[in-house]
Amino acid sequence: MTRVTKFFREVTDELRRASWPWDAKERGLKRYRELIDSTVVVFIATLLLAGWISLWDTVLVYFMRALNWLV
Repeated sequence: MTRVTKFFREVTDELRRASWPWDAKERGLKRYRELIDSTVVVFIATLLLAGWISLWDTVLVYFMRALNWLV
């Protein structure tokens, strides 16, 4: 049990020393504005990439069906 306790103590110490992207005096959602903005950007980029891959997957499926039909 002491190894687990030591691990969590070290993790807590490292998190205290970390540089966080917000001012400690800010409260509420203002404190997490950069995090929220970055999350929205990643979510939108993921949706766009998924759409792009789905589009090309559909195009290639129809192309392969057309080739199969010709043979």
